[in-house]
Amino acid sequence: MIMPATDASSGPSAVATRASALRPSKPRVLIVDDEETIRLAFSRFLGMRGYEVETAASGDAAISLLKPGAFPLMLCDVRMPGLSGLDVVPRALELDPDVAILMLTAADDAQTATAALSGGAYDYLVKPVELPDLHDALQRALHKRSLHVAQRRAEEIIRQEVASRTAELELEKEALRALTVGVAEALINAMEAKDVYLRGHSQRVAELAASIANELGLDADTIEAVRLAGRLADVGKIGTREAVLNKPAMLTPDEYEHVKEHVKISMEILAPLKHLGVAIQFVRDHHEHYDGTGYPRGLVGEEASIGGRILHAADAFDALTSRRAYRDPMSPEDTLQYLGTKMASTLDPLVFDALCRVVRRRKSLVFIDDIHG
Repeated sequence: MIMPATDASSGPSAVATRASALRPSKPRVLIVDDEETIRLAFSRFLGMRGYEVETAASGDAAISLLKPGAFPLMLCDVRMPGLSGLDVVPRALELDPDVAILMLTAADDAQTATAALSGGAYDYLVKPVELPDLHDALQRALHKRSLHVAQRRAEEIIRQEVASRTAELELEKEALRALTVGVAEALINAMEAKDVYLRGHSQRVAELAASIANELGLDADTIEAVRLAGRLADVGKIGTREAVLNKPAMLTPDEYEHVKEHVKISMEILAPLKHLGVAIQFVRDHHEHYDGTGYPRGLVGEEASIGGRILHAADAFDALTSRRAYRDPMSPEDTLQYLGTKMASTLDPLVFDALCRVVRRRKSLVFIDDIHG
């Protein structure tokens, strides 16, 4: 008679294996005590209660056995030769932060108990301890440990989720920022296309202003905000009449008032883009003067933002060193001299000093390049 083939996955041994896998594993406990009789008594009792027991006769021996996850529970005597129980606790927790430690001592000493518990022990038992009481204490510690581990894992999952979402938000913010800057720069390019003398002005101001901010020792975020503000500061000039932008002569008072409107227009364009942060304040303040004669708010001294004061200096320098319809460009050194005399009251002295150092260092580098060229 031919017997049907049997599937190994459904035979008696497979069933036994699955049943074994479904049974909870025995909790492991490390008993640390220099008295052999106590180690043996606790080992037999806990073994009969379903624990997997290992023993150590000293604190050093216990430390050598510990590693993450090796023992959910440790029962440790306080007074032992060599490392005391109080010495073992911090070292054990350093090796395995999740091990639940219960302390044993023959002396009911409140100070020692306080030291053990404050050091990280879960419980403190006084010898001689009744075996049922010992079992109950281990069960409580095991339950408390499981709650602690579950909480720590949940917190770790939350931290990872928050970190992941934060990274996503930063990427989204950076993408939105890049899109915003791209749109604003498109407007600036359209504006600069109206006047051949203005082409590249925003980019030059941005880089010079960032160099001044760096020279002043500002932090990296502020430096980048200054650079961004320099690129966006004149976006409002898209609303300035071409006849005024291209006028080959001094502006009339009415025309000057019209030009001043570009700051208001810039703010109307940029104000909703709150993710640009402090750069918007720098744009708002880039025509304020140190002596209070600037616009739009007539701020005095450090009432204007540091970014605005830097941009004012960079903008003035680039305007004077650039060709205009009504005049030729000035040399960098003549420009610094002019700013230091004719416009000194409008500039923050510290910002002007930093501008001078940046410009003269650039001239030195150009001179060196010419020599090596």
